[in-house]
Amino acid sequence: MQNPDRAIIGKVYLVGAGPGDPGLLTIKGKILLESADVVIYDALVSSEILATISPTAEQIDAGKRMGRHSLLQNETTELLIAKARKHAIVVRLKGGDPFIFGRGGEEMEDLIAAGVPVEVVPGVTSGIAAPAYAGIPLTHRNYSSSVIFVTGHEMAGKYRPGVNWSAIAQSAETIVVYMGVHNLDRIAHELTTAGLAGDTPIALVRWGTTPKQQELIATLETIVDQVEIHQFSAPSIAVIGNVVKLHNTLGSLYAAK
Repeated sequence: MQNPDRAIIGKVYLVGAGPGDPGLLTIKGKILLESADVVIYDALVSSEILATISPTAEQIDAGKRMGRHSLLQNETTELLIAKARKHAIVVRLKGGDPFIFGRGGEEMEDLIAAGVPVEVVPGVTSGIAAPAYAGIPLTHRNYSSSVIFVTGHEMAGKYRPGVNWSAIAQSAETIVVYMGVHNLDRIAHELTTAGLAGDTPIALVRWGTTPKQQELIATLETIVDQVEIHQFSAPSIAVIGNVVKLHNTLGSLYAAK
């Protein structure tokens, strides 16, 4: 029989905070932040969204960034379980969408295994929102009818040896790369070796949808040098394909605001 003081009394909500603009937070996500007992949040959640959290809620930074880990993944899961044993509403707040390169699936599996009630609340992923705010539609009847989302930051010891960039180069007209700035040299080389032209346009969008948003437009053969020249760094989304050409026309509308 389960020890009464170890019983689960609460529920964990895996909430997507969206890409940064607080206006892109879902209504359901906002309601949960306003009523949560505990919020465990990631590094890329904007300060404006954190400001919507109930002032009575316990707030815990579990953020992960390149070269800095506040909590290990297993520690985060253990913390969620522990908080669900004491509180009714526990929010795990993630940048973007929990199920798009956010480890939401891993955390949900562990919570279910521990007998913790859990629900996912989707968010607007940065791979869609950041290009949109830069005036780059991922699909367009004249440029692209297919999109692939891929991580550029691969974990050692994962379920397969690596991303098949050759297959990706031949599979879609638009490629969206998450967390790829640090591996751009290899990614560009792999894609051009697989047949993409060196003059294929690429856009990097940094801090997408926030007041700090910046864009860097280049080609596969020039992007690495341009990143070094402009000191362009993470967090950035890369968009590869002819849809990037629309940035010159559509992106100016955002720049004027």
